[in-house]
Amino acid sequence: MDSGRIPQTGEENTFNDETGSYIIDFDDKELLKDTEAQEETKRGYKLYNFRRPDKFSKDHLRGLQDIHREFSRQLSMVLTAYLRMQIELDVVSVDQLTYDEFMNSIPNPVSLAVFELNPLPGQILMGISFEVLSSIVDRMLGGVGSIEQNNRELTDIEESLVKKMIERSIQTLENAWSHIIPVESSLIGLDSNYSGIQIASAGEIVALVTFEMHIARQHYGLISICYPYPVLENLLEQLTTQHIFQTKGLIATSEERKKMIEKLNTSFIDVSVLFGQTELSFADVLALKAGDVIKLDNLCTDDLIVKVNGERKFYARPGKIKNKVCVKITDRYDDYVNTLKQFL
Repeated sequence: MDSGRIPQTGEENTFNDETGSYIIDFDDKELLKDTEAQEETKRGYKLYNFRRPDKFSKDHLRGLQDIHREFSRQLSMVLTAYLRMQIELDVVSVDQLTYDEFMNSIPNPVSLAVFELNPLPGQILMGISFEVLSSIVDRMLGGVGSIEQNNRELTDIEESLVKKMIERSIQTLENAWSHIIPVESSLIGLDSNYSGIQIASAGEIVALVTFEMHIARQHYGLISICYPYPVLENLLEQLTTQHIFQTKGLIATSEERKKMIEKLNTSFIDVSVLFGQTELSFADVLALKAGDVIKLDNLCTDDLIVKVNGERKFYARPGKIKNKVCVKITDRYDDYVNTLKQFL
């Protein structure tokens, strides 16, 4: 290694002139990867591992990370509203490994959900640790969301409850993938016997996305999603950070707009009516007493202005229904028209 290289911030190095040895401890592992890439360029060839080939590039993995960051953000909100307790989900890592290595790294017990994202080929796995499931089941049954200490397999009733949560999760994943390709999620099954699940050959490369879930800021557990390479093979050109960034700015389809409107229909917003405005000095305000009349800047025959979340949106006329004051919408508010009215 070049002894004249200037050490970067956050690294420790020791160089021995006699032996030529160089001991480096990098805080930023990307610097080491860049060095390896430069060495490959000098050699004119790239080392290839036949036992574990790299089918996903760094850019592909970063693209998957961007997609699942959006998924984790959306799922946090969905589960918080569904379970009525604070849920936080963060992407921990995005790696590629063989399917056999993935299966050997799964803790026991664990529940594996097998699902599809049509029209993507093949099946996908979602692994959820017992800590997460026991807390969710406890909450769905009326508890506070505590974690059961003794690991065990879920009962049939608990599996039925967990499936509802998993269906909501993969529907949220469906929305996160919509920027890349329109997909439709479908839950195939839920199993705790991972040795009997085979969605890929042992040596097949898979992309593994690992999440950490924080439950009510007291408990935590892991969730992982495993994509076999054939599932994403036809999407590799679209799994780039640049492509994902560009597609996020596209206009939503009519179906997506319909879904957004359906979600907004249940939202509560503040609606107020502006009867008029005036200016008073601070002394006049302090001198106000019961029975005083404040003169507004509009006539009693003028239309009132209806505000939605503080923004002027409509014109209206005042009235009464069953001894209650009300207004009738007459037209949409327009800044240009309102300015002209002041001079007419």
